[in-house]
Amino acid sequence: MRGISRTSLEEVTRRLDAILPSANAATLGHELFEVVSLFEGEHSLRRMLADQAVDADAKSGLIGGLLESKVSPSTVLVVGDIVRAKWSRPRDLVDAAERMAVYATAAGAEGTRLDELEDELFRFERIVAAQPELRAALTREGVAAEHKRSLVENLLSGKVSAPSLSLITESVTRPRGRTLEQGLEYFGQVVAERAQRFIAVVRTASPLSQDQQERLQAVLTRTYGREIHLNIEVVPELVGGLSIRVGDEVIDGSVAGRLAEVRRRLAG
Repeated sequence: MRGISRTSLEEVTRRLDAILPSANAATLGHELFEVVSLFEGEHSLRRMLADQAVDADAKSGLIGGLLESKVSPSTVLVVGDIVRAKWSRPRDLVDAAERMAVYATAAGAEGTRLDELEDELFRFERIVAAQPELRAALTREGVAAEHKRSLVENLLSGKVSAPSLSLITESVTRPRGRTLEQGLEYFGQVVAERAQRFIAVVRTASPLSQDQQERLQAVLTRTYGREIHLNIEVVPELVGGLSIRVGDEVIDGSVAGRLAEVRRRLAG
């Protein structure tokens, strides 16, 4: 988000932080995801709520009337803050609601458990990428969302934290135009932002020792000026070295990466 939307997102996040201590975080997260689904499905409502020419009190009153008997008071307050804010485009309003849903869901894993949440999302993303049959079952078109929800619960209940199960289920049942892997990665990035750190996806030909991980983490933290969380994937095909991705920036020091660069230059 840029400009006025970014400013609004910061204000809405501050308002959420004021509400969270007195709210049931799991319920708030679930209900906010339901609101995201509502906004996605009702195009005219979404456009009206994002229209800066419409009075903010009128928008808040409308959405309050729609939600009051269906969701908790905390959710009504958060959504009211979202629709009262100014957004550059309707999609930014929906994205803000989704981000608040992720923040609320992650609130049940604050502190050191945010590491666990990030790791579980990443590990499931890697499992899905490595198992085409599982991916096909989770992403097959025409299958009811409830069936996919039950499949995820049967696979992961008791094996991951409640916040991870909620976010994985959302990625599977309501992808919002993303692939499953993109959805899991996006939620992981939002959780990392909540913890005020970056995620470095490290692909290595052989496992890194704890000492190597700590030194790499320290180097990247100094480089980017923010705490770095490492998601490490062992890929023997790299032959040697490391490939590191932080956001859109890729540092490829692997043998496979260097060979690929040589091939590109020869082809050019």
